[in-house]
Amino acid sequence: MVTTDVLVEGVHFRRDWSSGYDIGRKAAAQNLADVVAMGARPTAIVVGLASPPDLSLDWADELVDGLQDECALVGAGLAGGDVVRGDAVTIAVTAIGDLAGRPPVTRGGARPGDAVVVVGQLGYAAAGLDLLRAGLREPLPLVEAHQRPRAPYDAGLLLAAAGATAMIDVSDGLVADLGHVAAASGVRIELESAALPVTDELVQAGARLDVDPLSWVAGGGEDHAFAATLPAGDVDQVVARLAWLRAPVPFARIGKVCAGEAAVVFTDATPPSTKGHDHFA
Repeated sequence: MVTTDVLVEGVHFRRDWSSGYDIGRKAAAQNLADVVAMGARPTAIVVGLASPPDLSLDWADELVDGLQDECALVGAGLAGGDVVRGDAVTIAVTAIGDLAGRPPVTRGGARPGDAVVVVGQLGYAAAGLDLLRAGLREPLPLVEAHQRPRAPYDAGLLLAAAGATAMIDVSDGLVADLGHVAAASGVRIELESAALPVTDELVQAGARLDVDPLSWVAGGGEDHAFAATLPAGDVDQVVARLAWLRAPVPFARIGKVCAGEAAVVFTDATPPSTKGHDHFA
């Protein structure tokens, strides 16, 4: 399994908001999460770095430390890469994973009757970004989620092993990414806004910024939670198995898969914003 992502300074990160270490963790996480979302165990990454000539060696060392430490969470290694001169810091990461002979979990396997579930935090990174834009750094867990997302790798692999029929990591927004699943599977995905996980920290940030926190949960990306579809009868078993993980992972059953035109819709009140991230909008 091979995947690649590119991070560009000023578009995906700002050095005045995030340390080199944070950015290294973030760059590795978004690639490792893509590997896990297809049911593979990450084995290695290679990295291309474009750097202005005045970039400090200390910052570059921090970046490498962040890349290595994120890889260590899944037992992967930083295998090498390339460094070139550029006008802005640009980081291209390619991640490699091993399916161990198992078929991949694609976006195209969702079936009518499946449950739609999510493991991991939703909306935290988007809320953290809005807080930073407003010159705020509280609640701190939201800001830290933007700087350094915490992808629930073990929970994603558990979903794959438990028979997930489709899975995707939430990088561009929950509704936007589930839209890819709906399109690839040719199904209608029905969500319940009342079932979306809204924490007290999101409510607090929403009050400070006058934002409905559901907009972050439904439309915010870069948390790298895992949204999956699986047979409805297997949900209780998955919940029980998640309890065995070393660290607790947020879990929510948020909807169902139905026959119909490929789309993602809400059966109750639709959140104020579900747009998600579009690189060229």
